[in-house]
Amino acid sequence: MAHRRHDPNVCGVTAAIAVIEGKWKTTLLWLLESGPHRPAELRRQVPGLTEKVLTQALREMEADGVVHREVYDVLPPKTEYSLTDFGRELAEALSPLSDWGHRRLDRLAEPESAVRAAS
Repeated sequence: MAHRRHDPNVCGVTAAIAVIEGKWKTTLLWLLESGPHRPAELRRQVPGLTEKVLTQALREMEADGVVHREVYDVLPPKTEYSLTDFGRELAEALSPLSDWGHRRLDRLAEPESAVRAAS
């Protein structure tokens, strides 16, 4: 059976969601939009994200071609992660979805009577 990311019968939205699914990937994508980050910097900015889960998410994002891992030959060892052009394209594509999500949250925060009146 073909993996869903490689199955030509899967819709494009499903293929895109396969790249960002998981609790932390969209947050990491958003953080990496500002430029390269070291893993420790990312962990400090995302409370609750463990080193193991961070490493796993970054490896998956690298395998999907949205993140680039740069290892510098220095002591102590230094590794930085950044978005690839493909990753920046994904971040741009997600921007309208993010806007929609914020509008949804605003709508959910409205009193119930206002939501019914708008329907």
